[in-house]
Amino acid sequence: MESGNGFFPLEECCLDPKWLIDPKLLFVGPKIGEGAHAKVYEGKYKNQNVAVKVMQKGDNPEEVAKREGRFMREVTMLARVQHKNLVKFIGACKEPVMVVVTELLLGGSLRKYLISMRPRSLERRIAVGFALDIARAMECLHSHGIIHRDLKPGIVLS
Repeated sequence: MESGNGFFPLEECCLDPKWLIDPKLLFVGPKIGEGAHAKVYEGKYKNQNVAVKVMQKGDNPEEVAKREGRFMREVTMLARVQHKNLVKFIGACKEPVMVVVTELLLGGSLRKYLISMRPRSLERRIAVGFALDIARAMECLHSHGIIHRDLKPGIVLS
């Protein structure tokens, strides 16, 4: 997810101290997902079940800088955008690794839900409900100048 032009002004890239988490209080459990730049784990933070996204640092200084920028843009976006159809941001830390902590939603992805229904098809009423929820979330992001460039059934939670 990025802002419309791909960059936030420099002053927006500093993480507000209220969103900093103490990595000593974070328990990382089993892996529940993986993408090109991060792995997501089930975890606990202050006795709350959470999703822990661990971002990869990169292999060279250029890649490290690129991924740190992506991390800061994501954290800044999550901290300023709240909506009932978007995952709730809990906090982040940059050291010893870049971590984003959000609420844990165990319902599974829309993709897994649709696959589990095969060969049956989705009832129109349920399909329209999913479509409206997704559209409302995207409208919220767009109203904040954010374009979600990786929207797909595998990352939509059912």
